[in-house]
Amino acid sequence: MRTRRQFHKLMAATAAGLAAPAILGRKAFAQDKPIRVGASVSLTGPLASTKNGQIGYELWRDDVNAAGGLLGRKVELVIYDDQSSAANVPAIYSKLVDVDACDVLFSPYGANLSAPVMPFIKQRDLFMIGMFGLAGNDVAKHDKFFHSGPWGPNSGRDWARGFFDLAKAQGVKKIAIINADLEFSKNAAKGGAEVAKEYGMEVVFNQSYPPNTSDFSSMIRNINAGDPEAIFIASYPADSTAIIRGVKEIGISDKVKLFGGAMIGPQYGALLGSLGPELNGLVNSHTFVPEPTMQTPAIKSFFDRYTPIAVKQGVDPLGFYIPPFYYVAGQLAAAAIKGSNSVDPAKMAAFLHANAVETIAGKIAFTEIGDWKERRVLMVQLRGIKGNDLEQFRNPGHQVILDPPSLKTGDLAAPYNKARAS
Repeated sequence: MRTRRQFHKLMAATAAGLAAPAILGRKAFAQDKPIRVGASVSLTGPLASTKNGQIGYELWRDDVNAAGGLLGRKVELVIYDDQSSAANVPAIYSKLVDVDACDVLFSPYGANLSAPVMPFIKQRDLFMIGMFGLAGNDVAKHDKFFHSGPWGPNSGRDWARGFFDLAKAQGVKKIAIINADLEFSKNAAKGGAEVAKEYGMEVVFNQSYPPNTSDFSSMIRNINAGDPEAIFIASYPADSTAIIRGVKEIGISDKVKLFGGAMIGPQYGALLGSLGPELNGLVNSHTFVPEPTMQTPAIKSFFDRYTPIAVKQGVDPLGFYIPPFYYVAGQLAAAAIKGSNSVDPAKMAAFLHANAVETIAGKIAFTEIGDWKERRVLMVQLRGIKGNDLEQFRNPGHQVILDPPSLKTGDLAAPYNKARAS
C-alpha cells in the first residue's frame, strides 16, 4: 500500500525553510535504484494557490509506477516548498541535483521563481521541464529545457496575441496597458505593446505598478482619460481582484470592447467563487476550460481523479489552469526517458527535439528552445455567471473560447460594459 508522509523541516544547516521529501512507493521494480524527479512547489506563501499542481505530478507518478515504472525503475518525486520566494530557489535546485541526485527536474511555478534557476540549469547542462514560466528560456536558450505550458513560439511577444487579434477584429485603434512590476507581467506587457504597435494600435496609457498595490482608483481614472477601446492587464491574483472591483466602483468607458488579457487569478476557483458575476464580460487568458472543443476522454479521466483529491486537500476543486499541465510535464519526461532509453540529459533532450509527444493536452512538438511549436493559449470570455457557486464553471458556456480559432466555441460579446451587465 502506498503511504504519504508529511513534509518536515530540515536542519538549519540545509537551505532554510526547505521541506523534506517523502519516500514514495513500495512496489517492487526490476531495478532498485529509482528514477528521481525533483521540483519545488509553492506550498506556502503568496503563490500557495498553485500548490494544487502537485496533484498533477502525483497522479502522473502513480500512473507510471502502476504501469511498471520507467526503464523498469520506480519513479520517485522529490519536492520542496520554495515558500513562493525566488531567494529560496537556487539552494533548492542545487540540493535536488547534488544531494538528492535527481535525474529530471521540473521548474518552480512561473517566471518569477523560474528565472533564478536558469543560469544553474544551463551551467550544469541539466534537463528540465518548465512550469508556466513565460519566456522562461528566451535569455538562457538552454537546449535541454522544455515548456509544459502552451505559450508557443516567441512567447514573450506572442503568447497573448489572441487578445490583440480579437481587438484588431473589433477595429480597436487605441489601447491601454497596465502591469504589475514582476517578471511575468512585465514580459506580458512588453510583448503586448509590441503586438499593438504591429497592428497599428496607439498605446494611449502604459504603466506598471508595484506588486503590493491595492488601490487602483487613480490608475483607472487615468486610463479613462486616455479614452481606450481595449485595456490589456497583466496582473496577479490580489491586484486582479482589486482592479475588477475598482472598475465596478469607478466605471469604465462604453467604448471599451475588450478588458483583461493576462490577469492571473480569474483562472482559479478561489477568485471565480469570490468575484462571481463581477467577472462577466472579462476576456482573459487560460489553458483549459470545459468547453466541448477541449473535452477528451483523457482530460476527463484526469479531472475525475483530480477533483476528489483536491476537495480532500482543501485546494482548488476545479483545477483547470495548472494541474493538467503538471501531469503533462510528467508525460513529457516519461516520453523523453522511454524514447531515449536513458536519463542522460542530452539523449532525453534530443528525443523531445525530434519527436512530438501525445499528452492529455494534445500532441506537443517543440522549437529549438523548448517552446511549443503551436501556441495554444486560450482567450476566453466569462459569461452568464450567477451567484458564487463554483459548480457552474464545470459546465460549458461560462468560459467561452474566443481564440484560437481551432478551439473557438463562441464570438466576442462587446462592448465590455454591456457584456459584464448581462
